[in-house]
Amino acid sequence: QVQLVESGGGLVQAGGSLRLSCAASGGFFKINTMGWYRQAPGKQRELVATITSGSTTNYADSVKGRFTISRDNAKNTVYLQMNSLNPEDTAVYYCNADILRSSWARTYAYWGQGTQVTVSS
Repeated sequence: QVQLVESGGGLVQAGGSLRLSCAASGGFFKINTMGWYRQAPGKQRELVATITSGSTTNYADSVKGRFTISRDNAKNTVYLQMNSLNPEDTAVYYCNADILRSSWARTYAYWGQGTQVTVSS
């Protein structure tokens, strides 16, 4: 069973920082691209950042220069360092991973349960 578990969310004042972690566990052959998405109340889920297995990164324009995505392949973990947070960053943040269960199978997208990030003004 593949499972993604996020941690690190919480309440922070504007201008503060948080570090989110997402660890993948269970039986799988390979993790390809991993990413972070967020969904604010009443809004559609949006891409925050992605990182490939080779550590190539991509960021939404709204978080460039403030957020940093990274991964530790040995630990099957992806991180999101969030600096200079503002109230517009308030959302539930979801971890995503494109996982190959076996060498002969196709990849599937897996999602974490989400972690709440609240930024107060």
